Amino acid sequence: MAQNPIVRDILKRYQQVWSLGHSMAVLGWDTETHMPESGAKARGIASGQLAMLVQKATVDLEGLVRKAEKARDLDDMEKGVVRVLRRSLDYYLKVPPELVNQLQRETTEATVVWRTARERSDFKLFRPHLEKIVELERKVADKLGYAKHPYNALLDLYEEGFTVKDADKVYAVLIPESKRLLKRVAADGVYPSKHPLESVTYDTGAMQKVNEEILGLLKMPMTRFRMDVSTHPFTTQIAPDDVRITTRYEGKDFKASLYSTVHESGHAIYGLGLGPKLAYTPVGDGASYGVHESQSRFWENVVGRSRDFVKLVRPILKQNLPFVEKYDAEELYLYFNTVRKSLIRVDADELTYNFHTAVRYEVEKKIIGGEVKVAEVPEVWNDTFESYLGIRPGGDAEGALQDVHWSGGSFGYFATYTLGNIVAAMIWHKMGKGALVQEALSGGDVDELKEWLGSKIHRFGAIYPPKELQERVFGEAYNAERLLTYLSEKFA
Repeated sequence: MAQNPIVRDILKRYQQVWSLGHSMAVLGWDTETHMPESGAKARGIASGQLAMLVQKATVDLEGLVRKAEKARDLDDMEKGVVRVLRRSLDYYLKVPPELVNQLQRETTEATVVWRTARERSDFKLFRPHLEKIVELERKVADKLGYAKHPYNALLDLYEEGFTVKDADKVYAVLIPESKRLLKRVAADGVYPSKHPLESVTYDTGAMQKVNEEILGLLKMPMTRFRMDVSTHPFTTQIAPDDVRITTRYEGKDFKASLYSTVHESGHAIYGLGLGPKLAYTPVGDGASYGVHESQSRFWENVVGRSRDFVKLVRPILKQNLPFVEKYDAEELYLYFNTVRKSLIRVDADELTYNFHTAVRYEVEKKIIGGEVKVAEVPEVWNDTFESYLGIRPGGDAEGALQDVHWSGGSFGYFATYTLGNIVAAMIWHKMGKGALVQEALSGGDVDELKEWLGSKIHRFGAIYPPKELQERVFGEAYNAERLLTYLSEKFA
């Protein structure tokens, strides 16, 4: 599909990189879903070796990428291919293979240890592994180089061009205004802080049927998609026609499982909607983690927690979960939109969610910057959390151990969740402040929403950097005021 002969040659040789990435994606998915715990060591060795092969195969493209960078006749797709590969080359040429191998092996083993530590609520079990990972992440930042703050090097890996300065600006707007809005919503008393359905137990088999019907409602193409179960729900794009998600079943408060399914389906819809011509190329992926998260948060919150969506799912719930029968659509809507200060990020409501990501961002920034030692993380986490929401974790499992991300070396990731919320609100604003959502759901058909997202965001894959993509779609980028407007209009 590329017109430039140099880019055509790049894409041909890139097949090796893609194939290795495909294998690593399958192994990563299996690690989280089916691999026995004792397989972690061998999986770490295999993953480390594959990561080094990816590095070598990418570095082998350097000469061609240099030639392509000098070409003046590249179209937008070709420019995107060269830009994305240059970012990969910057990483692999600066970060030595032995460091890539070390990080891959350590994170594979650490993920299994984290599960046990979280189950026992014992940070000390995980601490030595986290210390090694932090040490390796700092080395990565040093190798990559950065301006002003080492954390900038890691943030950029997840959100191209995003910096500590950008993040500080976003949270400086969101945190104080969200505190005021949360106080106002509590005073109004419309949205409950608790709901009886939160304590009702459910049969896992029945809830599985609910989630399967939700997938049908979202029109997930089951020949290109599958859903499994994991401790921490996630999405993996194995190939253009092979996207996999997981959900969770905890036995009570069924909305947690339902919205895990909807959230991860949002990621999958993005992956399945990438332009077909981008398949097997460097730009055959989402624009960034923040943009990817905007798709999952849009489906989970803007769509999934709306009154119109509740009307669509209530018959499914009544059929499979008999205890729902006595609750009308409005009562279910309030159950799905409870607002309260809580300790667990994945269970947080729309209004308090960004406090959770802000805590992680601040702790990570201080860890990577050397202001906080790993041994101090639980206390710093708890202090920061209490300053934001006025409540304090009672143990490590509901504090610094609740997320899988650090065990995987994902430092710089958490801020992208808030960016996702912001971009989702920008989509809501662009859709006439949700008018298009209401129109589509009132007709019981999500295709109109998929088509809008597909034509304006999905089909471009990673051709454009995230800020440029937003400017093209919305005429602005990372506008936190859109999120505050959305939250105010919904909750206040």
